Amino acid sequence: MPECEHCGASFDDEDAYVRHLGDEHADDLGPIESRRVAELESDGGGRDAVMYGAGLGALALGGLLAYLLFFSGGAGTTDPSAAGGPTDVGSVHYHGTINATIGGQQLDFSRQQFQLQDRAFHFENGQGQRWHAHAKGVTLAYAMQTLGINVTDDTVAYDGTTYGDDPGESVTITVNGEPVTPSEYVLQQGDRVRIVANASG
Repeated sequence: MPECEHCGASFDDEDAYVRHLGDEHADDLGPIESRRVAELESDGGGRDAVMYGAGLGALALGGLLAYLLFFSGGAGTTDPSAAGGPTDVGSVHYHGTINATIGGQQLDFSRQQFQLQDRAFHFENGQGQRWHAHAKGVTLAYAMQTLGINVTDDTVAYDGTTYGDDPGESVTITVNGEPVTPSEYVLQQGDRVRIVANASG
């Protein structure tokens, strides 16, 4: 049963899934998804069995190559094992959300500097709210470090400034509304992360 990478919706068959991509996510599609939508629209929604099989084979091969390139080091800047992070990259695929406001500014994770920075944890496809975890054991501290944000129990360091180490500064780090220890909390499917760090005054 196909599942939409963009919103998580499930479909009974490939045609329904591809129609959904074209109707709901046209602006966010990658080249392969765009081609699938165009092919479905060009033949009115039906496919010749041979072309369908060939198309699926090409798609599977392209997906496999992209997967191997990405997870074998072709993308990402952080080596999980070198940073003491997860080592079983590719074993899972979890999603969740992050809302981070640091120094009064809400971070926009759709910006290029936050996209595909790590193989075990990242944002992708120009989207900035839904994170992807591709390994077991991804802690919140590790995940945020891949984005250039260092979090501890009471501090948040970003862009050369540390919040929470001076009187009057406040730091809130929660997952699903509950405080967590970032270095110990392992991200799970559907987790909603919220980080707020404000300067004094």
